[in-house]
Amino acid sequence: MPTKNPRINVVLEKPLYDNIERLAKKDGVSLSLKVRDLVKEALEIQEDITLSNFAKKRERTFRKTKALKHNEVW
Repeated sequence: MPTKNPRINVVLEKPLYDNIERLAKKDGVSLSLKVRDLVKEALEIQEDITLSNFAKKRERTFRKTKALKHNEVW
């Protein structure tokens, strides 16, 4: 049965493939689903890192004297 989801072909080193295969078997899912879940997790981690770096930059430039007070915002 054809699927409408896009596909990616990836070449993995044998140890990496074996680790993913072990994780998939442990979780009782296909290799495809395990790789999809791992990619999703990696993207979430990258997003967290990006947002954290953005927050650190904002924190360095924050000046309490220039910040709006609660009643000024609402």
